[in-house]
Amino acid sequence: MQRNIPKSIDEKTNLHPRNLHRLGYDFNELIAINPELKPFVLVNEHEIETINFSNPQAVKALNKSLLIANYGIQNWDIPENYLCPPIPGRVDYIHYIADLLALSNNGIIPEGENVQVLDTGIGANCIYPILGNYVYGWSFVGTEIDEKAIQNCKTIIKDNPQLMDFISLQLQTESRYIFKNIITAEDHFSLTICNPPFHNSKEEASKASIRKLNNLENTRTKNPILNFGGQNAELWCDGGELGFITEMIFESAKYPMQCLWFTTLVSKKENLSSLYKTLNKVNVVEVKTIDMAQGQKKSRILAWTFQSETQQKAWKFEIEKTIF
Repeated sequence: MQRNIPKSIDEKTNLHPRNLHRLGYDFNELIAINPELKPFVLVNEHEIETINFSNPQAVKALNKSLLIANYGIQNWDIPENYLCPPIPGRVDYIHYIADLLALSNNGIIPEGENVQVLDTGIGANCIYPILGNYVYGWSFVGTEIDEKAIQNCKTIIKDNPQLMDFISLQLQTESRYIFKNIITAEDHFSLTICNPPFHNSKEEASKASIRKLNNLENTRTKNPILNFGGQNAELWCDGGELGFITEMIFESAKYPMQCLWFTTLVSKKENLSSLYKTLNKVNVVEVKTIDMAQGQKKSRILAWTFQSETQQKAWKFEIEKTIF
């Protein structure tokens, strides 16, 4: 009798062309690498192997497998109830901002440790520095207001020694600030990146999780799993996404020459018009909005710079180091 073989997934053409995950996942390979993934793999109604993406344990097991298979990571974990990010979407952000840097570098993506990136709100997962360092060799400073998250990132770095020279961590001791206490006059960041808290309150975050679960499972539930994870600082803040990014824009104006491009994810398209007005108020030189998509979720990167085209082209991606 012929065995029913699950179909392979169609190419995810909405992902960045350099994204390794456009062709989906080879679950046989991933399970061989990380056997703890096996209990979570199922065949859906379209006869495609997948996992239940509403189950944070399944997502974490998939992430571990992908990090081992594709990004040189052997030991990675996050505390219970912390945000478990989808790697294809996170690496898309890295690829798109690499293209942004290439615009002022004769079309060539700058690589290596002298490309310095500030990750605002690194979380407990350390995911952007892991991906950006492996794919492009960049160096990162990760900031957080959550000390437990910082400690988990330290554990990830210690358990993967190849990261030690490329990722540094800094606790933001004043939660009302984003760049203050972090960026100094001597800093030379090519980029800042951020995945901001989206919601105004825990209640709003809970309602959003319910909608997300219902969309994924085609069911109706009143009991959200706040993960996909997420602590309060990861998911909500006063003013929500709009308030957070607005504050980020005003603060960025105090450091116009310390960073080439300030960037952030913007989940809610309706926030863009207000953010553009704020950017005009602080007299940015150039603004770019880069559309991204993963499955049904649509997002975008908002990027701005205070530097003229001449200054952008003169930006040094390789910092001269003084030898004593």
